[in-house]
Amino acid sequence: MKKLLLIVIAIISIINCNRNKQFLLEPTKDNGKYFYLKKSDLSAGAYHLTHSVIFGKNILGYNNFILRGIDKVQSMAPNGGGYFTGLKSTPAESPIGYELKFLGKSLIEPPRSTSYCSGASFSAFIEGMNFIFQMKDSVIIDSEHFEALRMQESDGSRRNDWVKFWGNWNADGFGNHFALVQNTGIGEEIKPENARPGDFMNISWKSGNGHSVIFLGWYIDNNDDKFLLYWSSQKSTNGIADQLVSIDRIKSVKVVRIIKPENIFNFDVEKIIEKHIEGDIIEIGKL
Repeated sequence: MKKLLLIVIAIISIINCNRNKQFLLEPTKDNGKYFYLKKSDLSAGAYHLTHSVIFGKNILGYNNFILRGIDKVQSMAPNGGGYFTGLKSTPAESPIGYELKFLGKSLIEPPRSTSYCSGASFSAFIEGMNFIFQMKDSVIIDSEHFEALRMQESDGSRRNDWVKFWGNWNADGFGNHFALVQNTGIGEEIKPENARPGDFMNISWKSGNGHSVIFLGWYIDNNDDKFLLYWSSQKSTNGIADQLVSIDRIKSVKVVRIIKPENIFNFDVEKIIEKHIEGDIIEIGKL
């Protein structure tokens, strides 16, 4: 019995050790090859709270904190929470449907319980950063940089596109690149074949519209049809959820990975952004 107990303790220790390795305070690495999902990886459904477990099992570093951030945001909208956009609506559109906070300080008092895509991806980013900085020594954000993260003005009105960090993230086009790469250097641009769960992705649809999402993986079904699985907020899922889409719908993408989260405390809040950048084509033949 004593020998069996020691074996159980050893197994638990190995599991915990491997789990801790997932949350290393360093950028996530890849091998330059497309990240494929198994059919079993899709079995949890659209509204689950196990992104870190399912998609993070082979992922080390900062991306796993983002996957934990997804689970935190999803827990606030277990059935999606509703999807709504409307610039001139009353009450105003809400990027996310709960009071999102960074290091305990409120970034938004949501006028609605609904969300939309860039609000969802931004919220997972902020919650992921909260998890990262819980692992570090005590940190404080100054008023200038906190204000740049806010999702609404001091009077509660909508913060316009291109205004500071959130305004860059929320702008039409490749907002994750504008905010994370150009504005702050928190992230770096990577190619679609390097994408790993927890990377941020902007999609340019062939229809002409765009989408701000978090990458979860590529999937090929039994008919050799090719898909992208991501997490975001969209009308078809009644708000926040996983969604599987055919890559035939996609014109191009832009993928960004977190590499220097500490830059959130010292970036140039008024930096000029290059708005006209080219997206990357998904090379179907290589999937």
